[in-house]
Formats: sequence, C-alpha cells, structure tokens
Amino acid sequence: MADEGGTAKEPRASRPEHPDGYWRSRPIPWRWARHRLTDARNYWIVTTRANGRGHARPVWGAWVNETLYFDTGSQIGTHLMERPDVTVHLESADEVVIVEGTAERVRDDARIAVFLAAYNAKYSIHLDAPPGALFVVHPRVAFGWVSDPTGDDAGAIFGSTGTRWEFD
Repeated sequence: MADEGGTAKEPRASRPEHPDGYWRSRPIPWRWARHRLTDARNYWIVTTRANGRGHARPVWGAWVNETLYFDTGSQIGTHLMERPDVTVHLESADEVVIVEGTAERVRDDARIAVFLAAYNAKYSIHLDAPPGALFVVHPRVAFGWVSDPTGDDAGAIFGSTGTRWEFD
C-alpha cells in the first residue's frame, strides 16, 4: 500500500451500507482516524481460535505507514499464524476506529527496527528487541464514527459520521 517513494497512501473514504437518506454529513477525514490509531495506548486485537470462537486481547503497538505493528506472547500469535484475518478496535466507544485486515509475522531486521523506533518513543521505554512475536496488520478496511449521547442528535450520530475507509 505504498506509493513509488515508499510512502503509505491514504485509503478511500466511503459510507457503510445504509438505508436511503441515512447520511446527513460528509465522511470523516482519514487523518481523524490516523491520529487516533497513532496516539492509542492500547489496541484490542480480535482473532479466531481453531474451534471458530473469537479471542480478544489488548496489546501495545505502533501505527506506522498505515499499518499496525504489535508484539504478543499470547495465543493471539498462534491464532494469527493459523488464520491471519484480524480485527483491531481502539478502546473508545465514543470515537470509534475499527480496522479489519490480515496479520503477517515480522522477522526481518528492517521492519523490526521500524517497530522498535516507534514503540520505544511512544511508550518511553528502550527495547532492543520485541518481547514477543512481532506482527504487522495490513488493513483491508476501517470504520469510524463519533458518538455524542448527550447531544441533540443522540442515537443518530452514527448516521451523521459513520465512515468506511478502503485500503489498496
């Protein structure tokens, strides 16, 4: 998903499927979601177990060049090696960002260095190597919306701001 210069390209914004007349405003700009993904302290990773049941756990990670890097020593890594489809959700239910994509195990030194530089700066730590198995999530699609249950438009905010971003 990078252009010829190696810079990540922005995803295309559209709307999730909806009834006619549902949307009342423009889609949210991608920079809004990118900011939340970059600044998030915790990312909820959702994988699928061999028996088909879901498995969700929070991890620390770093959003770099439109991908999420994270390391794990939990069952998440085992699940992703068997079934790489993954959903990532940030903690807020009021400023929602959900990413769906595929995960790939990272073993090469260049990408490990990218992860460590971003991760160490973000969490104010100094690691020489990821503490667990390192993965990168390649997004397919992301969703975002803003909820304000106290506003005049309570209950209809998703219809006002719900946005879908598609990645190449």
